[in-house]
Amino acid sequence: MRTKSIMSRKQKQQDIPLDLLPIAQIESLDMEARGVAHVEGKATFIEGGLPGERVRFKSFRNKPSYEIAEAKAILRESAQRVKPGCPHFGVCGGCSMQHLEARAQVAVKQRVLENNLWHIGKLKSEQILPPVYGPTWGYRFRARLSVRYVEKKGGVLVGFHERKSSYVAELQECHVLPPHVSNLIMPLRHMIAELSIRDRLPQVELAVGDQVTVLVLRNMEPLTAADEAILKAFADEHSVQFWLQPKGPDTVYPFYPLEPELAYTLPEFNVRMPFKPTDFTQVNHQINSVLVSRALRLLDVQPGERVVDLFCGLGNFTLPLATQAAQVVGIEGSTVLTTRAQENAVKNGLADKTRFECRNLFEFTPDDWLALWQDLGQIDRLLIDPPRDGSQAVAEALAAAPADKRPKRIVYVSCNPGTLARDAAILHHQGGYRILKAGVVNMFPHTSHVESMAVFAG
Repeated sequence: MRTKSIMSRKQKQQDIPLDLLPIAQIESLDMEARGVAHVEGKATFIEGGLPGERVRFKSFRNKPSYEIAEAKAILRESAQRVKPGCPHFGVCGGCSMQHLEARAQVAVKQRVLENNLWHIGKLKSEQILPPVYGPTWGYRFRARLSVRYVEKKGGVLVGFHERKSSYVAELQECHVLPPHVSNLIMPLRHMIAELSIRDRLPQVELAVGDQVTVLVLRNMEPLTAADEAILKAFADEHSVQFWLQPKGPDTVYPFYPLEPELAYTLPEFNVRMPFKPTDFTQVNHQINSVLVSRALRLLDVQPGERVVDLFCGLGNFTLPLATQAAQVVGIEGSTVLTTRAQENAVKNGLADKTRFECRNLFEFTPDDWLALWQDLGQIDRLLIDPPRDGSQAVAEALAAAPADKRPKRIVYVSCNPGTLARDAAILHHQGGYRILKAGVVNMFPHTSHVESMAVFAG
């Protein structure tokens, strides 16, 4: 009986005429790029609504303290609303903000950062940095595209998932990918449909380097000789390089052709970074170059100083830092990455100024910090670039350290303003650090992803 009641209520909601749907005034955007309104005192998050707009909406999740809904009609349109640049926007889940003017997207992300710092960290930055932004289309040099063989739709689908769904969106183009990659979507769909393992190939991972575009096939079964011939012909025709991944990310290997090497460069520092297509690297190479440059400028390393780079990855910040400091220690939780980082240091002639260690930074203790300090003699400056979970253990270790055994300056690069705000609160309220500067980096235009940077002084 209860199931029938729920179905009845849902059916009634679907049957409401458009002109009888409730109206809301959108006040702001949340971190998922949903319009935030208050209807009869309840917070209502409305997909597709922009600040300043009046919309008619239909709820699809109703909780005691909030609702989640979708805008069905715009009664008063924001001046910042624009026509989405991609015909798949609204169905594909890859983007959430194409309907908002690009500069306004950056302003929204800046407010998200400031709101998180205040509401979570109970602090304000002494100075707001100008936002870092660049091209808004064709920027995504890294992507994981799902693959599904769907006989009812006439073959293979390649793309991102649909919004709020596990289904793969039926993409024919993607404007956040580089144009030459977007143009590959349809040929790639047709090519995969010819493979014997078309229904045993769940994803294609994309990595674009300075000289080569790599497509990694997650092949859950071995290729046949006919499959190999198909891949080689496709690679030759479209100037791409195929890698295969039979199991986990570490099993990835180049298939055809074997050259050139996959790498990106940081020309300001004369650093070249070879990487494997399953390694973590920033998706936006142009913004990454600016990000590294700004981080080093804000860290203000002086000759003769020692620097530690936490969550160093392949050495994206470590190697440029080594061009300025006397010594840099990069620390990461993966031996695979630290080994690769050391190899990159050798290739760039920076091995004598760098050292890489593998340790779990999520379990970092005050004793670990003091041991690292004693090992180096002194740590003048610190760069932190953690994943979304942030760097709480490191912040607590720094806050607990004696004042004479702390770095005098910290640059914290974040991909999650919530965990940045939490860690900033620890550094400020418990450790006495001042937050001098903070600002956003628009690494992912048209999405709600907020990359940011903050500078702390002890």
